[in-house]
Amino acid sequence: MEAAGLLWAALWALLLPLVAADEGILHASGSGVPPVTKDYCIIYNSNWVSLPKTLDNATFRTLENLTSTVLCSSPEVPPGLMKDKAVVVMRGNCTFLEKARIAQSLGAKMLLIASKSRLSGISDNKTDFEDVTLPIALIRYNDIVDMQLVLGNEVNVTLYSPPLPEFDYSMVVIFLIAVFTVALGGYWSGVAELENLKAVASPGERETRWKKEENVTFTPVTVILFVVICCVMLVLLYFFYKWLVYVIISVFCLASAMSLYNCLAALIGEIPFGQCRITCSNKTIEVRLIFLAIFCIAAAVVWAVFRNEDRWAWILQDILGVAFCLNFIKTLKMPNFKSCVILLGLLLLYDVFFVFITPFITKNGASIMVEVAAGPFGNSEKLPVVIRVPRLEHSASTLCDLPFSLLGFGDIIVPGLLVAYCRRFDVQTRSSSVYYISCTIAYAVGMVLTFVVLALMKMGQPALLYLVPCTLITSSLIAWRRKEMKKFWKGSSYQVGWRP
Repeated sequence: MEAAGLLWAALWALLLPLVAADEGILHASGSGVPPVTKDYCIIYNSNWVSLPKTLDNATFRTLENLTSTVLCSSPEVPPGLMKDKAVVVMRGNCTFLEKARIAQSLGAKMLLIASKSRLSGISDNKTDFEDVTLPIALIRYNDIVDMQLVLGNEVNVTLYSPPLPEFDYSMVVIFLIAVFTVALGGYWSGVAELENLKAVASPGERETRWKKEENVTFTPVTVILFVVICCVMLVLLYFFYKWLVYVIISVFCLASAMSLYNCLAALIGEIPFGQCRITCSNKTIEVRLIFLAIFCIAAAVVWAVFRNEDRWAWILQDILGVAFCLNFIKTLKMPNFKSCVILLGLLLLYDVFFVFITPFITKNGASIMVEVAAGPFGNSEKLPVVIRVPRLEHSASTLCDLPFSLLGFGDIIVPGLLVAYCRRFDVQTRSSSVYYISCTIAYAVGMVLTFVVLALMKMGQPALLYLVPCTLITSSLIAWRRKEMKKFWKGSSYQVGWRP
């Protein structure tokens, strides 16, 4: 189960999905005193119309709800009903251009097209729309229903498109979580390595220690096989998402509950209280560990039931995700730097290929990685393979598909395995944590570099593109500077004569 869980987690090396360039905000106001207001996501084409950048410069229009029609012909609407109003109609078989010309001819000042499927970009020949002057935007049908429930039947609306913020402070939280998890996972792996070395040096403890050891070691051959399986699984998710997503959710619940138990059990083991035991089938177990197991299972079940509750479920997902990453960084052992280079190098190529190359292969021009992250073909269920933190800066993206800043588990686990190897190598060679500290700092620098490129390019970045070079180059330079590259490359095996 441990190896299968990491196989699933390492599918991702994705920081943030791509951001649509033509996202805007519909600001709706009710007729009460004081008026109740609410914002909704819209998708528009900036080549057709320029929306105000602030709400102060926007013009309000009375909303006329005509979602009972698709507006593919003029007789569908009574004369005078649209005059000087914002009109919302359903998406139908006719084109946006046909709808816009009919609405404009009937005196409408704004056209909203409600869609029951996921919002997509609006594209068409610009020259065909030269005679169309009213703003056209796509909006979710569910948002129109919500607007009536929250604001009533008399609603005034306007459209505007504020610029994307240069930086969102949620990234600071993401950064702290990622660096903390990588550093703690590497340190925990080093503690386990020290216990192993002591067990090897003490024949009386060797058998007991090996029975407790649950590590899985990756050889170069298993690394290559692992990456191939990752590619196959991602493609399967792309084509069979609506079935496999629930399999992934189930695996996450099981694996995260086990991981949370292992993490908390390690902490509880250091507390010299509540160690009473019960015996069952000739086996003894501490009562506090039974309660801990119940707590961890309950946490995973609560997340599974309320996973779509955006107000607080992200906190529980992040806690389970951090525990998941910590457990695998500690459990999966890279035997040498050679295996680390192969793993990180192949996953870097995997990441770049599925983010940047697959748009030239798929029919809709979207990358397989981004499509699976967003839920292909309008699927609302999301894969629980990311750390999520709500965006703190108000923008159109927070209302559309990106209310959270995201960091894939793979962007923590994959470099974390190298950090863990550096920590174990420090323990084996008694090198005062120089490899571990240097690699952890390099990981932090790689994260900062990712955020800088993200802010400059205004689009999601495969974080491994920056994390892998930073960590691999730094580790190599330290080994070369200390004249230990050969030992670092091949790994340092246990020595029976090792003494603490």
